[in-house]
Amino acid sequence: MTTASTTRTRWRPSAGRQHHAGPLTYVLLGLAALVSLFPLYWNLVAASHSGERVVEAPAPLLPGPHLFDNLAFAWNQVHMGRALVNTTVVAGLVALSTVLFATLAGFAFAKLPFRGRNVLLAVVVATMTVPPQLSVIPLYRIITDLGWVDQLQSVVLPSLVAAFGVFFMRQYLVEALPVELVEAARVDGAHSLRIVWHVVFPVARPAMAVLGMLVFVQAWNDFFWPFIALTPDGNPTLQVALAGLGSGNHSVDQAIVLTGALISTVPLLLVFALLGRHIVGGITAGAVKN
Repeated sequence: MTTASTTRTRWRPSAGRQHHAGPLTYVLLGLAALVSLFPLYWNLVAASHSGERVVEAPAPLLPGPHLFDNLAFAWNQVHMGRALVNTTVVAGLVALSTVLFATLAGFAFAKLPFRGRNVLLAVVVATMTVPPQLSVIPLYRIITDLGWVDQLQSVVLPSLVAAFGVFFMRQYLVEALPVELVEAARVDGAHSLRIVWHVVFPVARPAMAVLGMLVFVQAWNDFFWPFIALTPDGNPTLQVALAGLGSGNHSVDQAIVLTGALISTVPLLLVFALLGRHIVGGITAGAVKN
């Protein structure tokens, strides 16, 4: 018995030991960063050249002199300012509603016993296999009857909650939220809303941050349904506005199109630069186990 205990102790790694990355690790990480950033860099390069130079071979690899001219032209050709505001509103509302409803539903599926819970969860997960194209015609008839064509609510309301978000939060709360903590709160006289606010939300905060970022990016880049429900000349989102960018009499100016893509990408980079540290910190805090 002593020999087995000694053997386990001998091979057990030190709890306070810190692992340091070697030079090869930093080289590989640097190469991965360069490969990841190159498309964004070339987008900037293409946006600073004329349309004729962008399509020439070999393609330009250094910035050109037309960046500000292209930015002004792209901004004025379509309703870029209105599209930015609309996209921010749509993506923000969709992200907030999805995080809220998915957390509540995930908590119910994870910790609240009720009849038919597993069957209902299976139905929710099964909806992820249904192609969104199948719902376009009935959904468009609904918003037409309601008079919501070219209105932002036609884009926001169908996306208030997603099956992926419910499943994601359920899987997180199954492991992260002890059922004893919920029962202790009930013994102390806390009602359901207080339990959700003071127990569930603090525990689920890391997963909520990750889900919010994923949903915000998805809603920001969504094109298919907004292109059907909204019009480029009326009340567009960014992706709808970009669909009419750079078009001329006989050809499309690729430099102007890439300039619009650059404009639509910069706000996402700013959001991640401002909130990325908090999101990563929340993930790290949620990953710590006692």
